[in-house]
Amino acid sequence: MSEEKRNILDTINSPDDLKKVPEDDLIQLCKELREKIIDECSEHPGHFGAGLGVVELTVALHYVFNAPYDNIVWDVGHQAYPHKILTGRRDNFSTNRQYKGLSGFPKRSESKYDAFGTGHSSTSISAALGMAVAAKMNGEEDRQSVAIIGDGAMTGGLAFEGLNNAGINNANLLVILNDNNMAIDPNVGGINEYLLDITTSKTYNKLKDDIWHILGRINKISPGARNFIQKIDNSIKSLMLRQSNLFEALGFRYFGPVDGHDVNHLIKVLRDLKDIKGPKLLHCITVKGKGFKQAEIDQTTWHAPGKFNKETGEIIKESKPNTPPKFQDVFGHTILELAHRNPKIVGITPAMPSGCSLNIMMKEMPDRCFDVGIAEQHAVTFSAGLAAQGHVPFCNIYSSFMQRAFDQVIHDVALQKLNVVFCLDRGGLVGADGATHHGAFDLASFRCIPNMTIASPLNEEELRNMMYTAQLPDRGPFSIRYPRGCGTMVEWRTPFKELTIGKGRCLIEGDDIAIISIGAIGNEALKAIQKTTGRSVAFYDMRFLKPLDEELLHGIFHKFKKIITLEDGTIVGGLGSAVVEFMADHGYSAKIVRLGIPDHFVEHGSQQQLYHECGYDCESILQTICSI
Repeated sequence: MSEEKRNILDTINSPDDLKKVPEDDLIQLCKELREKIIDECSEHPGHFGAGLGVVELTVALHYVFNAPYDNIVWDVGHQAYPHKILTGRRDNFSTNRQYKGLSGFPKRSESKYDAFGTGHSSTSISAALGMAVAAKMNGEEDRQSVAIIGDGAMTGGLAFEGLNNAGINNANLLVILNDNNMAIDPNVGGINEYLLDITTSKTYNKLKDDIWHILGRINKISPGARNFIQKIDNSIKSLMLRQSNLFEALGFRYFGPVDGHDVNHLIKVLRDLKDIKGPKLLHCITVKGKGFKQAEIDQTTWHAPGKFNKETGEIIKESKPNTPPKFQDVFGHTILELAHRNPKIVGITPAMPSGCSLNIMMKEMPDRCFDVGIAEQHAVTFSAGLAAQGHVPFCNIYSSFMQRAFDQVIHDVALQKLNVVFCLDRGGLVGADGATHHGAFDLASFRCIPNMTIASPLNEEELRNMMYTAQLPDRGPFSIRYPRGCGTMVEWRTPFKELTIGKGRCLIEGDDIAIISIGAIGNEALKAIQKTTGRSVAFYDMRFLKPLDEELLHGIFHKFKKIITLEDGTIVGGLGSAVVEFMADHGYSAKIVRLGIPDHFVEHGSQQQLYHECGYDCESILQTICSI
């Protein structure tokens, strides 16, 4: 093969350039694109397996459709790396997920080719439907709207709401189901089993292919043959699968399944579908991690493996000896320990068993753990049902994903005073995943809910004790939020202690300034205090945002006229707001500086970079101490 053909990717700066590539060279282009992703992700970690699985599909989409005029919506953005590389971001792709660099997800402000921002799953169908209806209203009959949704995202309720509405709108919408039987962990639930039934029926697929091939020739003679083919296909499905097609029952025309790694065949299929009006669904079978052996075999680990040796497939671990554990692992080991003591404890996660470490309990007690799919609303109400019958559900949901289930927390849990323990992982700034994944709002949003206890641990021992306290009788709705990453204690397996709900503690006495903190971000303040000279600074760990330790606050306001509040959450409505409200309600007067996430969406970078940008890393806190 010529040198020119080996560098096709270097000539592509836009989809227009891609369209100039001969179809015979597209297989080579896919190889180069896949190698580019492997090269970059081995040195600059990101989401790996999902992008490898849609290389051919991405090339085919941009070869057939006319982005950005045609809207292409990726769900979720994990699979958009090939899209980014083909749409003018090849040369700076090494900045992906880096501070001030490219976002790891599609982002409208980053590129005109990113039709819709997708960091959370299951949104694409609703968004693309809105775009399709807008095109219809604007008289843009030739404008296409395409939603590419993973089968993991299809487990989310919003996807079905979009499908249901699209079926009656008759808008020009194409939904491409990227079916690889994986989200981050293997998919679960009825929709997964249904898709497996369709894709594994060898009799149906062979007969369908044979008839499609024969009647495809007729279509060249008679334009009406395509409709006839579809009617034949529907009959085959009903006969061979012994069930009606779910998507067709919702008003979609279903096509597939097709090989998602045959780029030339995909182009033919997409060209045909482009001419068919109305809502339609193309079912593509792909392999997550395609083209990298280790990623194909262990798809969960290689979803986002970190740095790795691209030649050997060895994941490069950067952990040092005597490193404290991740908070999520402390949760995983502690819930198993508590479950041995309390037979009523059960664990629930919406498709994140490895991400939150509930998989530790799943391995030993699979009958007491439930992965409910990407379905946060269901996870909360399912937990409420368990609690209503006397069980103690630990519902572990990432803070940013809990936003999707706010009504269920209020209506189904808090209103009924049910003892559901919400373990909100990734509370605060999470780092490279950026604005869509920062756990900025849980403290403020949960604080306004009656009957809710809100706790946040300073370290691993505190997390264990809060989990122990939350599962004791008659605790009601109980939220424990903790950050992404490691804590501070190497020896963290301490005996359980019941905490008094609503009671904080003074860890460092002082005379000039008081720092009032909640959560693990308080460790930044402790480091700052150690570096402080010339001022006597007290440190208070509140432990609980709700109920507030008012006795402790009375003592603080009687003693101090200079107070700093610190939280790894939005500054609007959180701990700082609660302290200011307490001061106003009780007639105190003090100079208060509130440190936390400012009232705007914070972009991506390392956690320490973002703490500094927001003004509450160790050095920034030290500056605040000196200037207050």
